[in-house]
Amino acid sequence: MKSGSLQNKTAIITGGNKNLGKETAIDFAERGANLVLHYHSSADDSASTLADELSKKYNVKVALFQGNLIEESAVKGLFDVADKEFGGADFAINNVGKVLRKNLEDITTEEYDTMFEVNTKAAFLFLREAAKRVKEDGSVVMLTTSLLGAYTPGYSVYQGSKSAVHYMIKALSKETTRRISFNSVSPGPMDTPFLYGQETPERVEFFKSQSPHGRLTEMDDIVPIIRFLCAEGTWITGQNIFANNGFVAP
Repeated sequence: MKSGSLQNKTAIITGGNKNLGKETAIDFAERGANLVLHYHSSADDSASTLADELSKKYNVKVALFQGNLIEESAVKGLFDVADKEFGGADFAINNVGKVLRKNLEDITTEEYDTMFEVNTKAAFLFLREAAKRVKEDGSVVMLTTSLLGAYTPGYSVYQGSKSAVHYMIKALSKETTRRISFNSVSPGPMDTPFLYGQETPERVEFFKSQSPHGRLTEMDDIVPIIRFLCAEGTWITGQNIFANNGFVAP
């Protein structure tokens, strides 16, 4: 596999209008990459605002796609935009996810189904499409969680739905006959609304105490790892990279 810069490459980024997806989009645009930014809600205008800002500031092209990625047609439509606007994607980065902290015996069937639709089915559809349509010498990066290596209560269905992503990546990296790398990045507890909606202040402080740096994972800690896997790190494939500053070491 070849390595190189992001200049004039094209990246599909799901959840590209907020949190880690947004920060990744900014980083890639700063380095000259064109973008296809996915966002979920049609009522959210933050994606168009971000697209305008990135286009003007970094002189790159940004296309938008709105859709629910648990639907096969939406995932295909996302990659269709990359084909139509840029002749295909060099990188495909999936940030879509949903978290639930609840004891297993209290989880409803509806909650279970929702978690596996968002975290597992959407990932499967994304990986399947990326395997066929990302350009040769490209990279696919899936965001999972360092909770995959944690022995902790409350996250059984979240851990289960995210662990499937890693095993799909491992298999796909062996099955593919194309020069594409497939990896996942598993951040530690991250300083975003994604965490605070599920955790108590006491548990947040505990998470901080597990890091030698005494803090949560920041988005700026993770973006360079994603960039590395898409640029210089393409010889890495089939791996799950735990980026958590000592929170867990599986």
